[in-house]
Amino acid sequence: MAALLKVTLIGLLLALVGERIVHFIYQGNLFREIEPVDLPNCQLLDGIEYGSEDIDILPSGLAFISSGLKYPEMFSFAPDRPGEIFLLDLNEEIPRPSSLRISRGFDLSSFAPHGLSIYIDKKDDAVYLFVVNHPQYKSTVEIFKFDEEEKVLVHLKTVKHSSLYNVNDIVAVGPESFYATNDRYFWDTTMRHVEHILGLRWTNVVYYSPEDVREVASGFYSANGIIMSPDRKFLYVADPMGKTITVLEKRDDWSLSPVKVLQLETIVDNVSVDPVTGDVWAGAHPNGLKLLNYNPEDPPGSEVLRIQNIHSDNPVVTTVYANNGSVLQGSTVAVLWENKLLVGTVFHKALYCHLE
Repeated sequence: MAALLKVTLIGLLLALVGERIVHFIYQGNLFREIEPVDLPNCQLLDGIEYGSEDIDILPSGLAFISSGLKYPEMFSFAPDRPGEIFLLDLNEEIPRPSSLRISRGFDLSSFAPHGLSIYIDKKDDAVYLFVVNHPQYKSTVEIFKFDEEEKVLVHLKTVKHSSLYNVNDIVAVGPESFYATNDRYFWDTTMRHVEHILGLRWTNVVYYSPEDVREVASGFYSANGIIMSPDRKFLYVADPMGKTITVLEKRDDWSLSPVKVLQLETIVDNVSVDPVTGDVWAGAHPNGLKLLNYNPEDPPGSEVLRIQNIHSDNPVVTTVYANNGSVLQGSTVAVLWENKLLVGTVFHKALYCHLE
């Protein structure tokens, strides 16, 4: 009887391990290859060589680009180089990025910018830039005020909180308030692998203001990119390991209610919204293994999705751009302004396309 029980337990354990391995392969698209999809009138932006992880654009066409991310398990071409924020004017015939100055007193040596978000205070037309930062692999949110005349970011505040334990992206909703995604539960590298293999749904969305901090959505494998709809009524949250985008309705008390989950076939990263059409744009990773185990002979590819009518029963998902890494490696975000598209990456370059 004891021998039979032992065999049964071993069988169950092997079945569980097998199921987890299959699930991990599915989550990471470990063996997926993509067919190329080209866009006309595209060029790499001169001056961006070490990543363009997130991008946000003012209505005027000024784009902010975060660069130089340092993150556990993630490759970097310049691991000892401080991060920076680039400014790009899309009104120019040939846009050229320039690194923004940051006011004195801010620790530039440990700056590792990640997700970012713009907030415009309509009372005085002040522009605030919220930036996720990982100094020494910790997690903070930095709030800057943008001085357009002097082309400088004036650092106002560093936000730290136990609920903001592993922030990936943010969407600002006030001069000091925002929604943030935590994309991992653990910081330790070994435990992060365990988290992935076991498929733990332990990450979340947090609402932060100086008076109120709370979890407002949970149950994600890896809560990542987050953006708000043009009418400010909904939030869209990307889950790379789930290969989904979740639609959440915003309540008057800042809480969120789940509306629907859109299943995709690729590892979706950051998301943006076309302010005119409401279409959702996303940067994505065709193959997770190539992203995490960088090989210059077989680099990670890039993918850009456009999602139309995301609230309908049948959203239209189109692969607008796909490349095997020969041009662009590890795309994270795609943002449209008028007929100009910017595509950012984790640690590589940035692509600028003039759409017809």
